[in-house]
Amino acid sequence: MAAFPFEIAATDGAARTGVLKTPRGDIRTPAFMPVGTAATVKALMVDQVQATGADIILGNTYHLMLRPTAERVRRLGGLHRFMRWDKPILTDSGGFQVMSLSGISKVTEEAVTFASHIDGSKHVLSPERSMEIQADLLGSDIVMQLDECVAWPAEEARARQGMELSARWGKRSKAAFGARDTQALFGIQQGSTFQNLRQESSDRLREIGFDGYALGGLAVGEGHAAMCEVLDYAPAMLPPDRPRYLMGVGKPIDLVEAVYRGVDMFDCVLPTRSGRHGQAWTWDGAINIKNARYAEDEDPLDAASDCPASRDYSKAYLRHLFKAEEILGQVLLSWHNIAFFQALTAAMRAAIAEGRFEAFRRDFAARQQGG
Repeated sequence: MAAFPFEIAATDGAARTGVLKTPRGDIRTPAFMPVGTAATVKALMVDQVQATGADIILGNTYHLMLRPTAERVRRLGGLHRFMRWDKPILTDSGGFQVMSLSGISKVTEEAVTFASHIDGSKHVLSPERSMEIQADLLGSDIVMQLDECVAWPAEEARARQGMELSARWGKRSKAAFGARDTQALFGIQQGSTFQNLRQESSDRLREIGFDGYALGGLAVGEGHAAMCEVLDYAPAMLPPDRPRYLMGVGKPIDLVEAVYRGVDMFDCVLPTRSGRHGQAWTWDGAINIKNARYAEDEDPLDAASDCPASRDYSKAYLRHLFKAEEILGQVLLSWHNIAFFQALTAAMRAAIAEGRFEAFRRDFAARQQGG
């Protein structure tokens, strides 16, 4: 019996819309989770994030275990209280950051040993330690198994090695996590771009049994087309009655194409990262607000939006803020982008419920390319 009920309200082809019910609130799917890496969605207050319609945010095990430390977060009442967010939080396992950020990391059967990117101090992250940090110290609602994310491109032998280690670590993660009523554990499918490895990974995960399932090892440089090729078969390998989470994705067009192929949940740093650099995502594609064409443009980014950042400030003013290197520019564009991603998932939920997702997908792609 899974920890959280997942009710699928409607399907349209492989696309589905529903609700993942947690003690801290419902997560409407398809869902986009803003990334709060270090206990903050960069440049935004939690009230602003909540007002965009976000049902859940993501926290990062690797960053929080190094600073301020997971033990300190626990002493301060857990991650929800620490950052003033009372809705669900998903924490990633820390595995991806260990591979990508730490200067030196060594993977063994037992654990990954690494040097902190902050001060070079040595740390050990095992499946058991990852469960302790996420579930007991940070107190997240959705916990991710520790896995090994193999860099792309990968030879099949290397991809298999990472997939098999991830499966064994998944079993250890489940044993350490135990049975919990108010927290859920997700397993992670691996296998790079090899269909046979993805199938084997899925079979192993099903055997262990998780509350939800993630698709890992994508959005690591393989490109949109190669990612879609994997998504043509990978989501359907996972249990249809549990949520499917595509990790680290992505651009708006990636979200739409993944939902079309049966994915329910997403996270990505893109909205806030691009917002800090002057890029705004809109229904007509991405724009660079620093371009001269917006110097006297009195229109807002989206007059129809409920978000003040999208609706109440002219493009001319936003451009001025970036040109003057005023912090408010980064705040407003980050806020607008998070609101746009939430509006996009809301529009997808409505399109699926009304049986018009194929038309929505086609129209969205056309507008994004034209923008």
